[in-house]
Amino acid sequence: MSEATPVQRLRIVYTVEGPLRYISVLDKGSTWERLLRRAHVPMAYSQGYNPRPKLQLGTALPVGYSSECELLDVFMARRMPLDAFLSAILAERPPGLGVRQVCEVPLRALSVQARLREALYEVQVWSDVSPTSLRQAIEALMACKEATSRRRKGKGMVEYDLRPLILDIRHEGAQNGVHRLFMHLRNGPEGSGRPEEVLEKLGMADVRYRIHRKALILAEEE
Repeated sequence: MSEATPVQRLRIVYTVEGPLRYISVLDKGSTWERLLRRAHVPMAYSQGYNPRPKLQLGTALPVGYSSECELLDVFMARRMPLDAFLSAILAERPPGLGVRQVCEVPLRALSVQARLREALYEVQVWSDVSPTSLRQAIEALMACKEATSRRRKGKGMVEYDLRPLILDIRHEGAQNGVHRLFMHLRNGPEGSGRPEEVLEKLGMADVRYRIHRKALILAEEE
């Protein structure tokens, strides 16, 4: 069996906290490559002059976000029991990286990126605005038919309508000047909503906040 021919596909559900929140998407991928090599798991590699392990990151986690639901698919050149794989990677994980689950998925299954449709977020906001005022701002935004926003693309800025990307926003409480918001946003082929862009529309562009991704919602396999 060629090392380039996968025989097993393992999906890792992992968490990001602490210092890992502040590294780039590319660095997160490199972190996983180094971890898996140190764990000596039999990954399948691409062919060519510079073989690379066959990995599929689920979706980009923006710098500064924490998460409890990130996904990574590892294509294996030899089959490995799930418990042995889990033990091997747990022994090598860096601070801030947790592993919640490892499962096997079909080799020919669609990628996570192809199936991704929505995401759930918990957002903490430090502000002296009253809960009532913030709830009113949320109601006003949800009642809008359009919410024009701007996002950097390449070297310039593009305008787009943020409103269709917002499925739900809820104010879930406040304590000592910290508000807890729940956001259910689209994250797929039709566009991806960003919690910080929603905060801007709520009039909270300059406040301190923290964003935690709670869940990724995938389309069912056909």
